[in-house]
Amino acid sequence: MTETPLPPLLDVRGLTIALPAGAERPYAVDRLSFTLERGEILCVVGESGSGKSMTAHAVMGLLPKAVRVASGAIHLKGADVLSLPEPEQRELRGSRVAMIFQEPMTALNPLMRVGDQIDEVLRYHTTLDRAARRARVVELLASVGLPEPDLLRRSYPFRLSGGQRQRVMIAMALALEPDVLIADEPTTALDVTTQKQILDLIRDIQSKRAMAVMFITHDFGVVAEIAHRVAVMQHGRLVEIGEAEEVLNRPQHPYTRQLIAAVPHLIEHRDDDLAERRPVLTALGVSKAFHIGGGLFRRGRTVVAGDDLSLTIHQGETVGLVGESGSGKSTLGRSIVGLIRPDAGRILFEGVDLLSLSRGRFRPYRRHLQMVFQDPYASLNPRHKVGDIITQGPVAFGADRRAAMDKARDLLKLVGLDASAADRFPHEFSGGQRQRISIARALALEPKLLIADEPVSALDVSVQAQVLDLLEDLRHRLSLSMLFITHDLRVAAQICDTIAVMQKGRIVEIGPARQVFGDPQHAYTRSLLDAIPGKAWTQPGGATQDQRQGTGLIHG
Repeated sequence: MTETPLPPLLDVRGLTIALPAGAERPYAVDRLSFTLERGEILCVVGESGSGKSMTAHAVMGLLPKAVRVASGAIHLKGADVLSLPEPEQRELRGSRVAMIFQEPMTALNPLMRVGDQIDEVLRYHTTLDRAARRARVVELLASVGLPEPDLLRRSYPFRLSGGQRQRVMIAMALALEPDVLIADEPTTALDVTTQKQILDLIRDIQSKRAMAVMFITHDFGVVAEIAHRVAVMQHGRLVEIGEAEEVLNRPQHPYTRQLIAAVPHLIEHRDDDLAERRPVLTALGVSKAFHIGGGLFRRGRTVVAGDDLSLTIHQGETVGLVGESGSGKSTLGRSIVGLIRPDAGRILFEGVDLLSLSRGRFRPYRRHLQMVFQDPYASLNPRHKVGDIITQGPVAFGADRRAAMDKARDLLKLVGLDASAADRFPHEFSGGQRQRISIARALALEPKLLIADEPVSALDVSVQAQVLDLLEDLRHRLSLSMLFITHDLRVAAQICDTIAVMQKGRIVEIGPARQVFGDPQHAYTRSLLDAIPGKAWTQPGGATQDQRQGTGLIHG
């Protein structure tokens, strides 16, 4: 007798989510249909605004009030989610479906200990007494690989690292042992080793518990690492879906091929001779330590962010500073531009020791040392128009305001935006456009050295490629020197001449990109390379973006 196949755990049929009047398109999600089976990991990929997260929030019953489901159905383990009243939807969340959010620091209550936040889930959804709940919290924290879980449950979120906070979010999502786990970009801002740990953890939990996982990401390395099937979304529509090996090796839709072609390549292509170039900046023995104050039950401690750091950046050279979060990369960058005062060492800019200068004597050098920050929305004043933001620096250094505004419009065109952007506010632009504005602002003072601190880490792969191409073009056109800070080794390989690897405040390896990536000498460098998700994407011998267009990047 033939067994009747079990229905899928999640069945989305013709889902259409309408946006409010005046939006750039009528539907956030348009006639979307897919299924999710028990024991399966489905990766949903696409650029920002493609409808990935909106779909996840619809499954969870957490859609914003401004949008509504216009048509379609969502069946979760047989239950019609959209027809359930709110109390039953609330009961469904956590017990049958749970979600890991992209930014745990935003999702976790900063005023509650992490153990209390997990306990809250158990208190509202189970009949366990206080002692049993405490034991369950400790068990959950231990199950996601957190050290000293009984001690950690009493910590506040800000006391934990990014990876630890993400593990707490996973523990909370697993508290009621759901059938379906939705992970919304859970590894986007994490360094490669932490990212690998989180991916291994999700894959291990999914396998042991036979859960279904809907994993939302724009990182094709992650897709190659964990996906059973892949769904590609564009402008709210599903344009391609299939087995991971098939989609990633033989993409059928032009949009899928475009996304894959934009993925940074681990094979480095730079082989410039720097011997003939003059040094623009030299850091010698730079050291910096921060003292973190204690409390009633916690001792203060000293964290070494920089220990005898030395490197040289030549004219027209891009030096990549790579390493895990907390390794001291940003501390060195901020020390160079004068945002942090090192405890020891020298920073020579064209032969002048910047650290020996008073604040007043350092001011003229600021225009030559500019910084592009990781989050352009946080670094751009939301109350000022883009033109005013870009002209602020030149005007402060004595430029005529009208001439500075004319130059700002020229800079906007240089970075690929329309000159009319000068009359708009930052919130009117996408993330990639805001980062272009940040670059225009940094270029307004015609700097000789640009410090780019994780400038593409939160961007979609296609927007990331555009910003990297822009920086590369500016380097050639303006003979610009750059210190490029990143935790993404693929990005570093694409844009950097020289690579400096940092670990716990020290530079453990430095050399030409070809040497560091091709023949790493330090064990830590090798561990970073081994942790890159989907490392098999890199084709032997390397390939240009044009050669990669439309080709398979994954070895089946």
